[in-house]
Amino acid sequence: MIVTERSVTHLQSLLEIAIQALPVGIVVHNDQGRCILANAAAQELGPRALHDLPRGALLHPDRLMVEQVGARMVEAQAQSVLVEQEAYTLTSLIDVTHHHDLQRDLINRAYIDALTSLPNRTMFEQSVEDLIAQAGPTDRFALAFIDLDNFKHINDYYSHAAGDALLRRVSDRIRGALRPSDMLARLGGDEFVLLLNPITDWATTLAEITEISERLKQPCFIDGHEIFASASIGLSLFPDHGSTYEILRRQADNAMYQVKGCAKGGVSLFEETMSHIATERMAVEQRLRLAIRDRCFCCAFQPKVDMRTHAVLGVEVLLRWRDELGMIHAPGDFIGLAIELGLINEITLQILSETISSIHRIDEIFGVDVTISLNIAAKQACDVPFMTKFCEALGKTGMAGRFVLELTEEAFFAKGLFQREVLPCIRAVGARVSIDDFGVGYSSLAALAEITADELKIDRSFITDIHNRPRSQILLRAIESLGLALGMSIVAEGVETYEEVAYLLGATQIRCAQGYYFAKPMLIDQIDMADGRPSTERGSNRHRQTFRSRAYDVRKCAHR
Repeated sequence: MIVTERSVTHLQSLLEIAIQALPVGIVVHNDQGRCILANAAAQELGPRALHDLPRGALLHPDRLMVEQVGARMVEAQAQSVLVEQEAYTLTSLIDVTHHHDLQRDLINRAYIDALTSLPNRTMFEQSVEDLIAQAGPTDRFALAFIDLDNFKHINDYYSHAAGDALLRRVSDRIRGALRPSDMLARLGGDEFVLLLNPITDWATTLAEITEISERLKQPCFIDGHEIFASASIGLSLFPDHGSTYEILRRQADNAMYQVKGCAKGGVSLFEETMSHIATERMAVEQRLRLAIRDRCFCCAFQPKVDMRTHAVLGVEVLLRWRDELGMIHAPGDFIGLAIELGLINEITLQILSETISSIHRIDEIFGVDVTISLNIAAKQACDVPFMTKFCEALGKTGMAGRFVLELTEEAFFAKGLFQREVLPCIRAVGARVSIDDFGVGYSSLAALAEITADELKIDRSFITDIHNRPRSQILLRAIESLGLALGMSIVAEGVETYEEVAYLLGATQIRCAQGYYFAKPMLIDQIDMADGRPSTERGSNRHRQTFRSRAYDVRKCAHR
């Protein structure tokens, strides 16, 4: 190709324009180190990019070097060039700030908890495993598993925003008590895990964790509310309680559950016996899952009785588990675990199905006009998808009008959720609502005023030995007046003695009672066996007459 003088000049101008227009910085230094060329992109990066970066990059030719220049991250690469026997250094400069920010964001997403800015589960686990891998024969550290108590109630009542604020406050309080070598992470939800490294002895470490526990019990002021919280904390030690992260975490978790089961808000150091408890707990969990699969849950029935006429007004359906050996277990043996594991929903639906299939026997034994009460756990009551499904199943039976759903006070404590979304579903199918165990939970008068419940069940703690407890008598009358004023029927729970019945008859307007004095909860086949006759010969009159006879005796004695 023939290049004229005009063409060479034209190409030089075009090349200069192209170099200046490049988004990549180009810097050229001569062999004396003087900058003889810098395009616009390089000059925009500032003087350091024109001089310091090329010199640093020249020390590592053909290798990328990333440096921070002001608020930017710049990637520099230098190479030597020879032009007409003269040596030059050509350095390319690329602004990689966006790429670096994106990379940092991805790392944060992978290793940092977005809510608290603490390390997350993955980062914490890797850090502990690295620590174990590098540990010498005398190195010791502690792992603490921290679980906030009743956090769901705070979320439900004060709002999820307040719950998030509390989690941030908790993380700040714990961090304020740590050394630079310690590490706090959030595993998710209301669970935190803490690495204390190094430690000298378990007594000192236990004292430090106890101090953190006391810090967490101090009130938090959030959105104008004074919120009290606490945490149950379990502690494991390396290498005493395990030589891997997973074992140490599990042992600390076991110790934490020991606290939950005894006195929430405390601290417990792992002991070997806790492993056996955890193993037993896992065995019960597996048996529960098999029981759900094999439909091994059944119903016991306990009547609600009019103490004056002894008519059976209703019957409460009580959950029982018939295990693989045929033994019957009361809910106290497994209900807490079922709720914790999220198994209670399926169990409740099975109990509803079992109750419906037993309706003809319920009618025969207790009467066709009795109400049927089913217990709903507080956690279920605020589970809108489950309650929607439950109400639909109840509505399809065509008998919803006979059912009363018994919920503890905690269910009504979920601010607005139960009233706004769940209660309308219950009312729509025609079922009624009862507040169970009233007086031992939150007993929130504000929450009670917002709930249009049909029935108020006074907890047995107010009824036991009521005739000998003047202060309990005052509280009982106050609860009775409150319930009646709000248009609710009143049921006294846990009535077991003649003296308790006599007091209720003589000193209150309460008519309906439930308890061992009248009848223990019994399975249908147990009722059949107690009657001593084939079921075809039995009728509801015989069973109802039993209650009426006892009521007559009570009324007669009460008026002596």
